[in-house]
Amino acid sequence: MTMFHRATRTLTGAVIFTALALSGASGLAAQADYRFELVSAQPAGPGKTTVTVRLLHVPDKKPVEDAVLFDTKADMTPAGMADFSGKVSPLPSDQPGLYRFQIETGMTGKWQLVLGAKVQGETDTVRGTVGYEAGK
Repeated sequence: MTMFHRATRTLTGAVIFTALALSGASGLAAQADYRFELVSAQPAGPGKTTVTVRLLHVPDKKPVEDAVLFDTKADMTPAGMADFSGKVSPLPSDQPGLYRFQIETGMTGKWQLVLGAKVQGETDTVRGTVGYEAGK
């Protein structure tokens, strides 16, 4: 192999590595631009809690109104019992930028709602968690 071919292969490898590193960094930057916030957690009957969250675009502090929340689960990780999970059902919202869920836990205590959302203009899924108190 000639010196020219070796240099070309090295340069090609560096370009591929840089492209992969930058594509991963852009996904992390998009994730850092968003944050889920707990708006309220209200009892909704025995073993049920209505949880309302907001997805905030951090740089301009504006709520994201058109996100599609599709990956949701509830568990008791904050109480040290990650194996306990609850049933999460989406509810309609009467305010833009607020996302509501009814969560059936069957157990009072510290819970977390784990969320995944698709945001228009972002390629990666935005993920986050909000903690809340169930059954009080």
